[in-house]
Amino acid sequence: MGEIALAAKVTHVPSMYISELPGPHQGCREQAIEGHRELSRRARELGVDTIVVFDVHWLVNAGYHINCNSAFKGIYTSNELPHFIKDMEYSYSGNPELGRLIAECANAKGVNTLAHEVDSLELEYGTLVPCRYMNSDSHFNVISIAGWCAWHSHEDSRRFGEAVKEAIEKSGSKVMVLASGSLSHRFNDNGSDKESMFDISNEFYRQVDLHVLKLWQQGQWKIFTDMLGTYNETCHGEGGMHDTAMLLGMLGWDKYQGKVEILGEYFASSGTGQVNAVFPLS
Repeated sequence: MGEIALAAKVTHVPSMYISELPGPHQGCREQAIEGHRELSRRARELGVDTIVVFDVHWLVNAGYHINCNSAFKGIYTSNELPHFIKDMEYSYSGNPELGRLIAECANAKGVNTLAHEVDSLELEYGTLVPCRYMNSDSHFNVISIAGWCAWHSHEDSRRFGEAVKEAIEKSGSKVMVLASGSLSHRFNDNGSDKESMFDISNEFYRQVDLHVLKLWQQGQWKIFTDMLGTYNETCHGEGGMHDTAMLLGMLGWDKYQGKVEILGEYFASSGTGQVNAVFPLS
């Protein structure tokens, strides 16, 4: 019987990659990278074999989609921010059996879902950046799930999250599940992302993000799930915050009782609000 061993909401800001490189920003995202490394350490200690990522950089317009090929290998350059991430090599094994099972469970719940095993379907950086720091040695299998759900409801994403839990528990896998996306996600209008690398686009967004993190740390999930739609719309949630809806659907939605642990600190990045946060499992 399978198990969800670890669950987290994580940042994937491309400035983490810049932080590795020689230059004026070297080391600037070390605390965010260390948060990913800490998740990796915990996952290895728990015997995790697979990482499932809800990736808000994978845009889909209809249905829910799972990239569960047997292997992923390539050299990635971001088409969104090619001056931040370019020529980044990756190589990971997949877990097709679990990906197909997630699709089966979701479809059984009436949530239209397709599992794909296509060599030319590449990973997006919402998956690649966390895996770079958590899975550099390809220790874990990887499944990527589209989290930028352009015309979907949070209710369907909640039900999809329930299906992910059901599938994992039916499988033989021990899994770490990552909601890979920001909190507020309002970039500056046609501004320089490097010049604003450490800024929030509006102080209002920072204050709402910080309030949300307090709710998470206090375990106030009924309040948060009630406000999720308005929070997403007002603070420009990344990918519609469907990664968060999937994660909470998997954990029990407003019935979830965990009190979140923040790894490192909340930080602003090119106008957006970012965090690494562990969602404890009972």
